[in-house]
This record gives sequence, C-alpha cells and structure tokens, in this order.
Amino acid sequence: MIPAVLYAVPAFLLLIAVEALSYRFAPDDDERGYELRDTATSLTMGAGSQVIGVPWKLLTIGLYAAAYTVAPIQLSPTSVWTWVLLFFADDLAYYWFHRSHHEVRLLWAGHVVHHSSVFFNLSTALRQSWTPMTSVPFWLGLALLGIPPWMIFLQQSVSLLYQFFLHTERITVLPRPIEWIFNTPSHHRVHHGANAEYLDRNYGGILIVWDRLFGTFEPERAAVRYGLTKNIDTYNPLRVATHEYRAIWADARSASSWRHRLGYVLGRPGWQPAPHAQPVVAR
Repeated sequence: MIPAVLYAVPAFLLLIAVEALSYRFAPDDDERGYELRDTATSLTMGAGSQVIGVPWKLLTIGLYAAAYTVAPIQLSPTSVWTWVLLFFADDLAYYWFHRSHHEVRLLWAGHVVHHSSVFFNLSTALRQSWTPMTSVPFWLGLALLGIPPWMIFLQQSVSLLYQFFLHTERITVLPRPIEWIFNTPSHHRVHHGANAEYLDRNYGGILIVWDRLFGTFEPERAAVRYGLTKNIDTYNPLRVATHEYRAIWADARSASSWRHRLGYVLGRPGWQPAPHAQPVVAR
C-alpha cells in the first residue's frame, strides 16, 4: 500500500490556509469562502476517514491480492500499456462507484457526508465518509484483469489527489478542451449543487467524458446552492457521519411491508412508496 494521500496531508493543510487567506484579502461577494466551524468539521471527518481507512486498506490488499493471484493473466507494471489500461479502468470504476453511491440510499448514507457542507472550498475535499467498505467491489475487477494491487492503490491515490483541487470557487472556467475532457472545478461545483437541475450530475473523477458518454453531464450555468436538499444543520462529526443511517433505520422500522423496507434501504435517496400502492402483509 502506498499512502500517497497521507503524505499529501501537510500540503493539503497549507493550501487550505492559502485559500482561506485569499478570501480574507481578496473577497468575492459571489463566493461563500470559509466558516471556522464548518472547516473544523471537514478536517475532523477527514482525519476520521484516515484512521478508519488505513486498517481497512490492509484487509482490502488481501482481497485484491487474492483476486490478482487467480487472474487469467498478470499484467506487467513495466509495460506502458498496463498503466494506460489502469488509468482508464480506474477512472471508469470511480465513475460507477460514485454514481451508485448517489443512486442507492444505503450507499448514499456513507457518501452524503461529502455533500453535507453548505460551503465549497478545499477543506470540503477532506470531508470524507467513515464507512469505506462499499468501495471494494468496484475495483476488485481491476485485480481480476491482472493489474497488480499496488498499482491499483497508487492510481486511486492519484485520482484522490487530483480531485482535491476540484473543490474550489477560486477557479472559474478552464480552457474549453480541458473542460470537455477533464473534470474541473466548474464541473465539480455542479456535482455539489442542491439545485434541482444539478442533482446527480457530473460523477467523474479525473475525466468528465464518462458523464458525457452515459448522459449524466450538466454544465455550470445558474449559481450553485451547495449542501443537501434538506440540510442537517449540525457541526457534530458523529451526526454528520451517521445521520442518514439513522434516517434509513427509522424509515425501515415504520414501513408497512418488506417491499417498502427494501425500497427505503436500496431505493434512490428520497424514495417513498407510491401513494396508490397497496400495503403488502409482512410475513
């Protein structure tokens, strides 16, 4: 395992401080900037995710190593084509990982942490889930393709490092060819928007071409309203990490049938039984 993200933490903190100072000395009325309690919560969530994530990665290494061992072929890390395959396969895996965590409520319960701030700045990038266990199936296939596990972890770190810089309002729009191919701060602001037209859009990691290909791309037009459609109004890290799991539990307990319970757990966030649906007797 190559903990590149851990090595980058000092640089992250320095850049957050620089960005915060830029708002102090060059404020913009259209940008929200920083709020001390919000930033503290984001940093706490990031620290917690690393504490949980490091031992979890040790188990993940074993799973990927087992898959790599039984792969029909084992690709060479000395081949440039292995790295090209890894880049695109990792980014596609991230797209579907990210999309599924917006479309399945149980998965959203972990990912919602990242969207829970009404601010959008570099500290928001560190506001991460404390339940990383759901990521394994999306990258296991890369090991079965014969890509060495250490390469998979390295590319995941590269993707996360790239995505850190997407969380800013200080950069408006980049040159058109870059905006067309790559994920940019403009595209990612849309992804964090609670505006109706921005919901469930722009899932890409490094590339935005997957969103264009699968019909989930939306350009930034209207001003972005950050946060959730129903904000949780708390800076308590434990509540930020668990509030949606508690809501799922409450909905499932109140459901009148097992079909409805499954809907609350595995349906899209906000799923509700159809008003005309007849209740199914639980057995």
